[in-house]
Amino acid sequence: MSTPLHSFKRALPFWASLGLVPTIAHAAMNGGWALLAVPLYTWGLFTFLDAVAGLDTSNPDINTPDHDLFWYRLITLIWTPIQGVTLFGTLAYITSTDHLATWEKLGVAYGLGILAGTIGIVYAHELMHQKSRLERSLGDVLMSMAQYGHFRSEHMLVHHRYVATPRDAVTARYNENFHRFFFRVLPGVLRSAWHAETDRLQKRQRPVWHLSNPFWRYATLQTTFLALALAAGGISGLGLYLFVSLTAIWQLELVNYVEHYGLTRKHLGQGKYEHQKPHHSWNAAHRASNWLLINLQRHSDHHIRPDRRYPILQTYTADEAPQLPFGYPVMTALALIPPLWLRRMNPRVRRWRKQHYPEITDWSAYNSASNPMPE
Repeated sequence: MSTPLHSFKRALPFWASLGLVPTIAHAAMNGGWALLAVPLYTWGLFTFLDAVAGLDTSNPDINTPDHDLFWYRLITLIWTPIQGVTLFGTLAYITSTDHLATWEKLGVAYGLGILAGTIGIVYAHELMHQKSRLERSLGDVLMSMAQYGHFRSEHMLVHHRYVATPRDAVTARYNENFHRFFFRVLPGVLRSAWHAETDRLQKRQRPVWHLSNPFWRYATLQTTFLALALAAGGISGLGLYLFVSLTAIWQLELVNYVEHYGLTRKHLGQGKYEHQKPHHSWNAAHRASNWLLINLQRHSDHHIRPDRRYPILQTYTADEAPQLPFGYPVMTALALIPPLWLRRMNPRVRRWRKQHYPEITDWSAYNSASNPMPE
């Protein structure tokens, strides 16, 4: 068993998210070029650190007890109040000051969207998968702070069950560019989350308006945060908060797009698909971006063991699971430019098909959202 000091030192790189708080404060106080500090900190700095620090292909002991993971868990537990104070405090500040132009206030709001999306939603994802009621509740609060509470229902009940099949709205199809994907999944995620919860209620012989429907909780939390934004900054504060939420959701779906692009489970006939395997998720072993994203890029293992805490997620070799050429900061930037993304990723998808499914010679039914896989 490791000592508390040793555990703290090992966990410390995963606390890099705290650097965003003073970075946002600097942007809000100065405006102008300082607005670039937040995207440079997340996308720029960690891309540079990935190049310097290289890959981490080591695998921690999966039997590590929770008490040895205290310092890893703590950052996800304290993040909810940190994000709430930073978000609504900053909105109150920028709507009560006259040193920022409208475009600068939007720039600060964009930075807050990175705070709520790149960090908050990633932490919410970790929390919602845990058995602790406290952690799941904190996850709900973080998702609702981004006005996307229903993501939990969709993610837990639909995505993890149907990933890499047509039933999963957030599995990006081969040749589907991100911009088309984004406008497809926004209504698709809400619809699939609602159907999943209403189906679950029906199985329990409960009406859709029953208080056990989590959509009541999502609506209550989201309305509370809308009211907080209005109280913090009036109508302009509310408008900026909605922009923050849109930015956070956009980043979430940008990552979703990257995680499973073009990967499909083999259709077995009669609407059935093979069980999901490590090769149905893209992985990135880049050390620094995994610090920032608390090992989200070890995505295959997360799908194999969704409740496994992020410090002990396992990595896979290229023979076992497909590898991204860069970490998520670079890959999500590439996804915003479809020609670059398709040029880089489509050959990888085709090689993946030959490696794992050499028996399939006709992929026409699997190739795109407009021509989806067979039901």
